[in-house]
Amino acid sequence: MADKIMEKKTANPKPRKVRIGFVGVGSMGQCAHLKSYVTVPDCEVVALAEIRPELAKKVAARYGVPTIYASHDEMLAKEKLDGIVASQPFTRHGTLVLELLKARVPLFTEKPLAGTIQMGERIVKALADSGTWLMVGYHKRSDPATMYAKDTIEKLKASGEIGKLKYVRILMPAGDWVAGGFNDLINSGEPMPPVAWDPPDPTMDKPTHDQYTSFVNYYIHQVNLMRYLLGEPYKVLFADRTGVVLAGESAGGVACIIEMTPYQTTLDWNEQALIAFEKGYIKLDLPAPLASNRPGRVEVFNDPGNGKMPETLIPTLPWIHAMRQQAINFVRAIKSEIKPPCEAPEALEDLKVALQFLQCWKQSVAAEAKK
Repeated sequence: MADKIMEKKTANPKPRKVRIGFVGVGSMGQCAHLKSYVTVPDCEVVALAEIRPELAKKVAARYGVPTIYASHDEMLAKEKLDGIVASQPFTRHGTLVLELLKARVPLFTEKPLAGTIQMGERIVKALADSGTWLMVGYHKRSDPATMYAKDTIEKLKASGEIGKLKYVRILMPAGDWVAGGFNDLINSGEPMPPVAWDPPDPTMDKPTHDQYTSFVNYYIHQVNLMRYLLGEPYKVLFADRTGVVLAGESAGGVACIIEMTPYQTTLDWNEQALIAFEKGYIKLDLPAPLASNRPGRVEVFNDPGNGKMPETLIPTLPWIHAMRQQAINFVRAIKSEIKPPCEAPEALEDLKVALQFLQCWKQSVAAEAKK
């Protein structure tokens, strides 16, 4: 009888949760990531490394993290982790990621991959040598609306029922990207200790480097989202001298445009995408990055012709915001249930597209100056 009871107890053992360690719990570390991970049933945040001791104590107490460390080196030496979330400024990724790879577990960092192409290439090589992978935080790919739109795009491309994909346009006005997301931010008031920063691009003078970094900081999400929606690489062919329009073409000949702050809002967020086929379209509206418990919106219009009635579909999506779904996706990728939505080699292409834009923009500015 005891043997039968033991068999019953061990027949379906409770699955082990994914053990996550955090490196840095500043504003984004807390409010974009940590508070999402602690709600994911399949994982547990077992430790955090934060160089501001009072901040570490307060954040760990609020979110129930059992162990804190003064440095990521100490955490890696003492913890057995399945994954690491390192929400840090991207201009120090080239230094930090190489140190975190010592753990040889999957990593998550914020976008973009790095502050320069050289540092991005360094990270990609180090990852290949380490045998692990890095998921880059392009959270828009994890919005339920974007996931639905992407699935629909691929089905329509495969079926050909509304013709070929012809055009993709992304509109990204500056707006209130925080959307109240920092209302519960813990701030200890401690000064930030000095940290190591990556060197600038040696091929750029300081003004050019600053322009590149600024563009990457503000618009790399849209640069990445464009490739995701197209489903293939693209190149920049034109940038207007005001810096509003990025125009390009995909490897398969699809025209694409990103409009960057043609207007701005103070209490709203108006990010949109239009994916146009010959006989229909998909419209995607995305919420502010830190808006909680709300997905984007998708509209699918199908006008096949030949006497068939045009149809518009607006699906009802689950109440999951992109940052939480992104945490779920990272945990699932660690468990080998899905592929990471965006890995380092692809994210490196974003940095190259950004350089193409900068070069085209400078050409337009120079051409106007000659008039």
